[in-house]
Amino acid sequence: MNSLRASYDVVIVGGAMFGSSLAWWLTQMPGFDGTVLVVERDPTYEFASTSHTNSCIRQQFSSTINIQVSQFGVKFIKNFRQFMGDDPEVPHLALQSFGYMYLADTPEFAQTLLRNQKIQASLGAGTQHLSRDEIAAAYPFYQLDDILAGNHNQIDEGYFDGGTMFDWFKRKARHGGVDFISDEVVAMTKSPDGKTIDAVVLKSGDTIGCGTVVNASGPRAIATAQMAGVSLPVEPRKRYTFIFDAAEPLDGDLPLTVDPSGVHLRSDGKYYMAGCPPDEDPAVAFDDFTFDHNLWENKVWPAIATRIPQFERIKVINEWVGHYAYNTLDQNAILGRHSAIQNFIFMNGFSGHGLQQAPAIGRGIAELISYGEYRSLDLTPFDYQRIENKRSMVEQAII
Repeated sequence: MNSLRASYDVVIVGGAMFGSSLAWWLTQMPGFDGTVLVVERDPTYEFASTSHTNSCIRQQFSSTINIQVSQFGVKFIKNFRQFMGDDPEVPHLALQSFGYMYLADTPEFAQTLLRNQKIQASLGAGTQHLSRDEIAAAYPFYQLDDILAGNHNQIDEGYFDGGTMFDWFKRKARHGGVDFISDEVVAMTKSPDGKTIDAVVLKSGDTIGCGTVVNASGPRAIATAQMAGVSLPVEPRKRYTFIFDAAEPLDGDLPLTVDPSGVHLRSDGKYYMAGCPPDEDPAVAFDDFTFDHNLWENKVWPAIATRIPQFERIKVINEWVGHYAYNTLDQNAILGRHSAIQNFIFMNGFSGHGLQQAPAIGRGIAELISYGEYRSLDLTPFDYQRIENKRSMVEQAII
């Protein structure tokens, strides 16, 4: 990295998936020639949500904008090298399209799935609404006595190598002139009228002037917002992941199955992956990664063995807990400019959807900074003003 400048046109607070996506997209904006600094407190990303992601992408949402965001994500994954300038060193990203399988055990949720399927299909998604008998015919390993219907999409829906995407966002952003530093923003100074942030103060003692500040702090978003005197309904919440081996593996791929119990599971190479929230789901401290070892025995394994009797004999071979940047208002992204502090921009509150949304939202915020508007995809449904107005953006397909 070159020596640190006294000021930057854009300072991005947080260098994980969203900060790095935005940094790279800014280098791709025609006409944008501003200086960009990414400040990341932990360059190992050991505890970042990015490092604990399950790297999945789906089009099975109920809101048009979430579907469209993921559809661009699919395009980006499938054309990754092309987006990265046809650099032969950039690997192709594979998308394992075994799809999500939402299972409904009540008439109400079955109707919700049917409504969602119609919205998704109208936007070109390949989601199918299936009866219990249709699910059983396609996937005979499920126990479906309590299931009424399900939604499944095997086209452009599954998992991919999110770590490689993240790595190349960083590499190409640096190549494009973005400065990355290992430091921490601990304070912000405002103009006398309070309408702009003039500078960020770093833990190292440096003060860096800024034209625009972007909050890309993941589960720490509320702390970054508070430095600007802004409230934000985003908090860290624990989400658990288990990798397990099966004594009797399935003959084919296991779709990412969203079980009514709240447990979800899928194929993961030669193993399987399962995840869930805890039954009690409070906000936790930023550094609280204490693992609840009772969760597997009391919740996850019983749900798995009930839904797939062939998984009666399974063994956990790896497990971890990460944090969702959980938007307590509506579990959707919070984007755009603050209404009063116009140079403070949000990229927050993704509530577990972050990795799949990073390509489209990184591009959108880069457009907002470069041109003052969204040009490729209108992201205004995610605007911060809905937080101020306490107006929820309804999304019925939250995991």
